[in-house]
Amino acid sequence: MRRITRIATVGIASAALALSATACGGKKSSDSSSSSSSSSESKAASAAIAYDVGGRGDQSFNDAAYAGLEKAEKELKVKTAEAEPTEGESEADKVQRLTELARKGNNPVIGVGFSYAPAIEKVAKKFPKTTFGIIDDTSKTGANIANLVFNEEQGSYLAGVAAAKASKTGTVGFIGGVEVPLIKKFQAGFEQGVKDTNPNAKVLSAYLTQPPDFSGFAKPDLGKAAAKGQLDGGADVIYAAAGLAGSGAIEAASSAGKWAIGVDSDQYNQPGLAKYKDHILTSVTKDVSLAVFDLIKSVKDGKPESGEVRYGLDKNGVALADSNPQYKAMTDLTAAVEKAKADIIAKKITVKTAP
Repeated sequence: MRRITRIATVGIASAALALSATACGGKKSSDSSSSSSSSSESKAASAAIAYDVGGRGDQSFNDAAYAGLEKAEKELKVKTAEAEPTEGESEADKVQRLTELARKGNNPVIGVGFSYAPAIEKVAKKFPKTTFGIIDDTSKTGANIANLVFNEEQGSYLAGVAAAKASKTGTVGFIGGVEVPLIKKFQAGFEQGVKDTNPNAKVLSAYLTQPPDFSGFAKPDLGKAAAKGQLDGGADVIYAAAGLAGSGAIEAASSAGKWAIGVDSDQYNQPGLAKYKDHILTSVTKDVSLAVFDLIKSVKDGKPESGEVRYGLDKNGVALADSNPQYKAMTDLTAAVEKAKADIIAKKITVKTAP
């Protein structure tokens, strides 16, 4: 379903998020250059985020960013705005979206995902007094650009330890949404964690799409089909780093009575995945919400962040969720995870960033 770009003020109360990404009903806001229009709009908005593929409602990456925006609205009393992606959009579309958000007076303007990097580089130069945040990318820098990045490989290593401990067949699966360097970090850490825990274990790895096709982050049916293939191949634990498409992998694992490992958000607690929660062993969380909140707060405090801002295990920027009671009951598994976490923080273990 085609998503229509939306820029709107967010209410403090939010409804439960739907499992599938749904189209938004409003018309795309215009880039009016009228001084009276711009003035009134700038007073109504302060901080904004532009969502990645899949948009809000993905139960994962985008929803984590929204949680940070919502927290800023509640705790910092700032106005907020959101902008949705469109299917198959071009870089020009992203430039237009970010330009519109900045022109309306939003500060900061945050691009959710590495795909916004080229557009942010262009737009940031046109609005030097506005702070721009880019999540998951350090390739584009500037005095008014904050690069919000995470050690995904570290959290994924812990997921590999958990998967190896939970597996009864000795075969586990990894599914990446799109084969790009960022997702390879997830794969590398996971595979290393599995092998360091059980050298005889087998890891089945697959990617849903290849760039420039980024639909692998947005289509649950692709994740479901890939997971079924790995389950048929003997895997009994599936870890998907695939955004909205990962929900399909979780559904497949649940239907087969096997384990799934979530990503980005604590997917055990996501309303749209409630029917599968008993089979979501754990999730590799990235505190995207904290990164978004911190950047908004820094701008509000008059000390805007810029340059690389990194979140790792040492700052709980990445972690392994323990919401599922079944996970906590596996004492041998949790002990192994805690030891691995301590060893990574102490630099006794160096986690690879590429397979």
